[in-house]
Amino acid sequence: MWRAARSGRAACGRAGLRLPSSFMAQVTVYTALVCPFCVRAKRLLDHKGVPYEEVDVSSDAALRDKMVEDSGRRTVPQIFIDGSPIGGYQELQILENNGDLDSLLGLA
Repeated sequence: MWRAARSGRAACGRAGLRLPSSFMAQVTVYTALVCPFCVRAKRLLDHKGVPYEEVDVSSDAALRDKMVEDSGRRTVPQIFIDGSPIGGYQELQILENNGDLDSLLGLA
């Protein structure tokens, strides 16, 4: 299984092999303050060692409008993998439980 290393590159936990981070998917997480599902989504990505861009839409109507336009949803978190909306925390967890998340993230 691949995980993000502090160097910004992916590393294999057992063999110590390294892949450029460009092989990993680009992840964007739209969040808001005081959002327990946002915390859970970020915790799952952190646990997997996946770097992500966090966009706080709490006080920025333009960013929230962009999130809604891109995802079709108003709730947070909204998670995008390589620009494709996958939904919120529950959808992220379902992908993880089904074993599909690693391949989407470029970890498999």
